[in-house]
Amino acid sequence: MNKLIATLIAGLFASAAFAQAPADTASVQTKAEVKAEQKAAKVDAKADRKEAKADAKADKKAAKAHARKVKAHASATQKKADAQADVNAAVQK
Repeated sequence: MNKLIATLIAGLFASAAFAQAPADTASVQTKAEVKAEQKAAKVDAKADRKEAKADAKADKKAAKAHARKVKAHASATQKKADAQADVNAAVQK
């Protein structure tokens, strides 16, 4: 009978200890972990801003180069048309 009572009391203590333990210890974060995650988020945001700024600068530079190329092509086409007009005028004289 004593062994039965001892087993029941041990089971009671074990169930009480189990009931007090947090259900998911993996989801509990310390202040240091939260702070580290916030710092990492700030670093990521800063890197994203830098990357966006560099991309915008590169796009602007490419657009400027393209505009110069288009302008040069238009100028060359106009000069060619003017030269052809001069040749046609000279032939008709």
